[in-house]
Amino acid sequence: MLVIKVGGGKELDIDAIVADIVALRQAEQALILVHGGAETTNEVAEALGHPPQFITSESGYESRRTDRRALEIFEMVYCGQINKMWVEKLQQAGVDAVGMSGLDGRIFEGKRKDKLRVRVNGRRLVLRDDWTGTVERVNTDLLRLLLDAGYLPVLTPPGASDSGEAINVDGDRAAAMVAAAFQAEALVILSNVPGLLRNFPDESTLIREIPRTRADDFMQFAAGRMKKKVMGAVEAVAAGVRQVIFADGRVEHPIRRALDGQGTQIG
Repeated sequence: MLVIKVGGGKELDIDAIVADIVALRQAEQALILVHGGAETTNEVAEALGHPPQFITSESGYESRRTDRRALEIFEMVYCGQINKMWVEKLQQAGVDAVGMSGLDGRIFEGKRKDKLRVRVNGRRLVLRDDWTGTVERVNTDLLRLLLDAGYLPVLTPPGASDSGEAINVDGDRAAAMVAAAFQAEALVILSNVPGLLRNFPDESTLIREIPRTRADDFMQFAAGRMKKKVMGAVEAVAAGVRQVIFADGRVEHPIRRALDGQGTQIG
């Protein structure tokens, strides 16, 4: 099993990613695709008069502030526009793709964090009316039904809370949980950089290999969104995923190159 996580940057070569998925499917490789879409979501939120807000947790991680209106916009873009773009591209390439959010069938399930402790200008605050959470369980039974019937699951946040509410979950960590649930051979995380950079954004400082036992030590080099990707990688290898690869989604044959040793290899 391979789990492919694709970010939402507009620089990514979508057609190249689709072509690699087609080749893997023809080689009878089981795989699941998880995608994001933050960049487009930010644009739509701005256009609708509800611009994105970003907050920093007490532990130092930046995330999107998700009130109910932000969640609705998030669902509209992730579950609608972007998910169906991927499904359409794959269908046109001959792949039977089924697009679903983690809310459907509780594919991604966890607790809702209705209160967030954050720091704003050095002050500690508690934010309420928040609709975020962390994936704790994956509905592998539903995914196996699709896989066994020959379909390619195309998954996206949001997830479901314990009580069935929609919650915004991080796509990279959700993909890590999917990989862990299936004990995947590899989790390939594609974004608009060639991998984890020692000195972001200098692409010549690519870190090519990270021992799985030291993955957490490399969090110091993660900038911005890469922090959640490294966190997901740490969680995936700890749960038994054989290999996690941060790779460049802007190039030809991005998945093949990642599996052939390019990018940042953790394993």
